[in-house]
Amino acid sequence: MLQARFFARLALLTAVCGLMAAAQAPTQITAADYARAEQALAFNTSPLIFNASLRPGWLPDGRFWYRADAATGAEYYLVDPAHASREAAFNQAKIAAALSTASGQTYTADHLALDALTFSPDGHSVSFTAGRRRWQCDRDGTACAPDNRPAPEEPGGRGGRGGRGAGGRGAASGPTLAVSPDRKHAVFIRDWNLWLRDMTTHQDTQLTTDGVENFGYATDNAGWTSSDRPIVLWSPDSTKIATYQQDQRGVGKLYLVPVVVGHPQLTTQVYPLPGDKVVTTIQRVIIDWNATGGAKVIRLQMPPDQHRSTTSDNLAWGPNQDVQWSSDGSHLAFISTSRGHNDEHLRIADAATGAVRDVYEEKVATQYEGGQGGSNFRYLSDTNEFLWYSQRDDLGQLYLYDANTGKLKNQVTTLADGNVDSVVRVDPKAREVYFLATAQKNENPYYMHLYRASLDGARQELLTPEDANHTISLAPDGEYFTDTFSTPTVPPATVLRSVSGKLVMPLEKADISRLVATGWKPPIQIKVKARDGKTDLYGLMFTPFHLEPGRKYPIINHIYPGPQTGSVGSRNFSASRGDDEALAQLGFVVVELDGMGTPWRGRVFHDAYYGNMKDNTLPDQVAGMKELAAQFPFIDIAKAGIFGHSGGGDATADAMFRYPDFFKVGIAESGNHDQREYEDDWGERYMGLDVPTADGATTYTGQSNEEAAKNLKGHLLLAHGTMDNNVPMNNTLLVVDALIKANKDFDLILLPNQPHGYGPDANYMMRRRWDYFVRYLMGAQPPFEYKMHEAPRPGR
Repeated sequence: MLQARFFARLALLTAVCGLMAAAQAPTQITAADYARAEQALAFNTSPLIFNASLRPGWLPDGRFWYRADAATGAEYYLVDPAHASREAAFNQAKIAAALSTASGQTYTADHLALDALTFSPDGHSVSFTAGRRRWQCDRDGTACAPDNRPAPEEPGGRGGRGGRGAGGRGAASGPTLAVSPDRKHAVFIRDWNLWLRDMTTHQDTQLTTDGVENFGYATDNAGWTSSDRPIVLWSPDSTKIATYQQDQRGVGKLYLVPVVVGHPQLTTQVYPLPGDKVVTTIQRVIIDWNATGGAKVIRLQMPPDQHRSTTSDNLAWGPNQDVQWSSDGSHLAFISTSRGHNDEHLRIADAATGAVRDVYEEKVATQYEGGQGGSNFRYLSDTNEFLWYSQRDDLGQLYLYDANTGKLKNQVTTLADGNVDSVVRVDPKAREVYFLATAQKNENPYYMHLYRASLDGARQELLTPEDANHTISLAPDGEYFTDTFSTPTVPPATVLRSVSGKLVMPLEKADISRLVATGWKPPIQIKVKARDGKTDLYGLMFTPFHLEPGRKYPIINHIYPGPQTGSVGSRNFSASRGDDEALAQLGFVVVELDGMGTPWRGRVFHDAYYGNMKDNTLPDQVAGMKELAAQFPFIDIAKAGIFGHSGGGDATADAMFRYPDFFKVGIAESGNHDQREYEDDWGERYMGLDVPTADGATTYTGQSNEEAAKNLKGHLLLAHGTMDNNVPMNNTLLVVDALIKANKDFDLILLPNQPHGYGPDANYMMRRRWDYFVRYLMGAQPPFEYKMHEAPRPGR
């Protein structure tokens, strides 16, 4: 009897142990597992999504064309908003055949890749760019022929951060051109000076003569961004050019040494650091190329300005940015930003004399934000007013000022639950402003909507009511706009609306049925409490598509701490979001969480850790991950990992050093681990100036990761590209040196000759990232040297 009971208990114990073993992570992850995970990467998921992206090409007559990527292939449509009508832009089959005959290349109706469409006034012909050439065809496809006219510049759409140039590029073998509004002239840089080109005769005329290396005109080579484009702003009448002479004399350098056989060629780049006595400055000038007696350079009567802007870590120079012309070209309005980004001066210069008048100043205790979607300053010269953005009452709002006196006229926007993101259009005749804002109560606070408000502040209207994130393209005449709306979990739909917000007609709705058929599932939108236990934080959580009952999964935090953005990024629909979805399919829970110190939630939220960069939102990340583990029992909070790139790399090492008992595994890629070793503008904006303190240290002392490296307990993988001109490799090597001195074990990958984003080595780094988490966080063996599949590249 006793023997029978013993064997019965033994059988029950064996069964329980078997169930427990089945619920645990595997001891071996196979190549087939990696291959299945790769199916969740964008180059595999994107071809399974149709009609998701719509970019209207607005035409001068108010119509627009767009391309729909349907399941049957590309489809081109022509829309007439005034008549709420849509038709095929042309006969695709016949155009493909005619284009094949004319070009000698093979085109098919369902694989037509055309751009920059224009239509003849009589509507019978269409011009477009295909195969890097311009073509004109009859819309019925009877014939096609080369078109030597330049492609049009397509207006409309929402501008990106820090738009800076005007006009287009020249030929591949020639200089980069900034073309005048009337398209008759262009300027370019040659030997540090600015030159003018007649677009008809191609005759070149030198405009400046005193430009030299490190003191050149219109140069775009400060900090980690560089190009050969001239940074200029043409006057509306195409007779004057606003630009600067950039002074980099005596500024510190960044030195990059490529990995080669033989003697390497040293690359030198101007790269000022926080605390440097000499940093890049600009001397503002106006060039009147049409002046009597030849080109005249008018130097503005003011001291040199800092190389700073209201919105980004570079100059915000271009239409509707920090530099704007009056409508008649007689005056130039611009904003001077202090080195610490906390003092803004609006000034107006006389274009004929260079005399400068101070109009308005806003000074803040931390850092001034001019608008997340670009500069929200607008110079309304015809009425002597200007529109100004401020977070003076925490939430970002628009204000109207008198440009003569600098006095406040009235507050324009009165958002109660969100912030103005970006001004889309100002209608001076109707006295209205259209703007994007995060402002809907009881909604995800990151969802963007289009609003309009009267400039007198008496009226404010929501134009896009759907509970989603909205991407807008406004017609140049302001009468209609396309509205594409989605969420991270709901695919996009695109509609056409009138300027009043009234629905004119639906255009497209994304089809993700083929994607869903593969077993794909969207991430979970999460809301947790911040470190204070009160503030709501928002993010995304990715899980395996098939959760095994009873199994607990390690949790990985994919972090970007800000302060200029957050971990989640866009709230639009996306099927992959880097490799987060793919990494989850290996048997992890992956989270992205926008902690305190990131934008779009007001000044107080954004400046939560101003001056304390070692915070990196980590108290919020830890609190949020613990709350998720309490809410979802399949999360194994005892196995917490973290990874990130750039600022995320900094935060990852920070997490491993300052929360060593919580985070067990970290992968820090290209981190700016010490702000004293990173580009001056970023650190001095979000930490303030690096100044001496009473104890003999500086305000940046104690902020770096190498100073806390001795605390490492878990597994840490550091990675960096050796030719990184954004975050210098020394940032990672400083941490390496500290870890060695502290006798700590760690892993290091240096990617020879690769820039900040790792270029062709990115897939290798992704595979090593997967291996590292599988081996050390899951406790399993990854496949040996798995070969990641290469994502298709454009034109292949």
